[in-house]
Amino acid sequence: MRLIKNSLLFVFMLIAASHLSGQDSRLANQYYQSGEYEKAASVYKKLYEKNTNSHFYFQRYLEAIMAMEDYEMAESEIKAQLKNKPDHMQLYVDYGNLLDRQFKHDEANKQYQKAINNIPPDVSVINNLGNAFTRLTKFDMAIEAYERGNELMGNDKLFAYNLADLYRRKGDVAKMIHYYISASTQHINQVERYKTYFQRNLNTDEDLEEMRRQLYERIQEDPDNEIYPELLEWVFIEKEDYRGALRQARSLDRKYDEDGLRVMNIGDIAYNAGDYDIAIKAFEYVTANKSLNNRLYVDAKRNILKSKRKQVTRNYDYTQADLDSLKVEYLEFIDEFGINSQTEHLVKEYADFLAIYNNDLDGAIDVLNNLVALGSINKYVKANSKIALADYYLMQGDVWESTLLYSQVEKEFKEEYIAEVARFNNAKLSYFTGNFAWAKEQFGILKTATSRLISNDAIDLSIFILDNMGLDTTDLPLKMFAESELLTYQNKFDDAFAKLDSISEMFPEHALEDDILYQKANLYLMIKDYEKAKELYTKVYEDFPEEIRADNALFKLAELYEYQLEDEEQAKVLYEKLFIDFSNSTFAVEARKRYRILRGDNIQ
Repeated sequence: MRLIKNSLLFVFMLIAASHLSGQDSRLANQYYQSGEYEKAASVYKKLYEKNTNSHFYFQRYLEAIMAMEDYEMAESEIKAQLKNKPDHMQLYVDYGNLLDRQFKHDEANKQYQKAINNIPPDVSVINNLGNAFTRLTKFDMAIEAYERGNELMGNDKLFAYNLADLYRRKGDVAKMIHYYISASTQHINQVERYKTYFQRNLNTDEDLEEMRRQLYERIQEDPDNEIYPELLEWVFIEKEDYRGALRQARSLDRKYDEDGLRVMNIGDIAYNAGDYDIAIKAFEYVTANKSLNNRLYVDAKRNILKSKRKQVTRNYDYTQADLDSLKVEYLEFIDEFGINSQTEHLVKEYADFLAIYNNDLDGAIDVLNNLVALGSINKYVKANSKIALADYYLMQGDVWESTLLYSQVEKEFKEEYIAEVARFNNAKLSYFTGNFAWAKEQFGILKTATSRLISNDAIDLSIFILDNMGLDTTDLPLKMFAESELLTYQNKFDDAFAKLDSISEMFPEHALEDDILYQKANLYLMIKDYEKAKELYTKVYEDFPEEIRADNALFKLAELYEYQLEDEEQAKVLYEKLFIDFSNSTFAVEARKRYRILRGDNIQ
């Protein structure tokens, strides 16, 4: 019991001493910061005398003395320390710093060099010396100290990270890359951390090319090192050379007999970048080289179809033969794997494909009804399928079934994002059918939606209804316009054109004139009459610059030039005009981003 009491008393005394030491340290720091250097020196000296192994307090003591310009006292203290601790190399750095402050640079350099020349083979001492030089921004001497340390320890990678950081500070990219690569081989399980360092510090294509060159050299010298191809794969991704990245990923997958995840990741990256050829090749590698039991096999199959669909439909220049070929692949997949929790996403995508691109609403509705009827599918997949089903019923003119399905999703998921989607679609349905008061009320609620896109669209439609409802003695023009939008939604393009023409004939120079032109431009874009679409988009933003459709038309026109007309220079001009002339537009941020990409900026 006595032993326990003594132990507790000892611990208590340690804690108390530590607390007092912390208070003194803060007090000394306050004195130093406020310019009371004599008081600071006095407290730091007491702290050092209590903690003789702490070079930190001694260094702070020296700083306070030198701030008073009492160089003689500082020199005396350093010499006394050197006499007691000649193996503390950072004391020579302190001495050199003191001489530098007195402009005795040659003498200072002798002290610095003495520290480097007398380094013992001790990792801790080498690190302390390197840090001492780094703190004084004497990067060349810190480099010399670490390189000397490498020699003494017989390991040229031991201080690689420190050297990489020093060359980064100096702006020597090639040597920074060299040492970061060397450091990464010392920490195989931290390769992602080193990728972050590279991403942060390699700013140009030339930097990435230098890293690629160094990695190729290292692979030649050490082909079995697993870090080098891993980093090389990263370089290809950063350079947006997805073909090269895929080559590396496949090589690593084979070499280490992996499950294909690395290759799948390259496929996902290529897909998101719009390189569907490489995405398809990546996913096909998995299906060709992994077994049916592999956890990624079904996802790879699905991603092949998703990529092919994007590849076929992205520029609206597909043929019926393209669509028929894709449909066969979807059916083969479903026939092979069935409709279940593993295939639910692809089945939903197949239904969308039938409705949107194959104009087969009956087929899409049948597929979705079968999917929704399954009890085993994910509740969010079921909810999204219900929303799609409601959309397609609406396209067929079955308003009642549509609103019922939207309401089911909204009620089940309440405050979740998917409920906002259902509510927005339901409100738009009311707008299509002329129930403007209720639609406006719902759009008002959705102004505070968590989704910025839904919120912006709700605000736009709310304002649009308010601006055009009751401008005349009748809301017939607005009803006709809403009907034209519903006809467009139902892919009845000729009827939509006719309805818009009727508004112009019955209500000449109506406030909807810019909206009619904009809607016609959208229709011409859908039927691939790009010249007519270009003409009308231009007319909207030039003739109606103050109206709410102006920025929409300008953004659509810029996209038309970029993607369909393949005139990137003109697209760049229009994107720039949008974010300058319409800086408050919801499209301004995206327009600026597209402009910078077309200009060739490196966008992260």
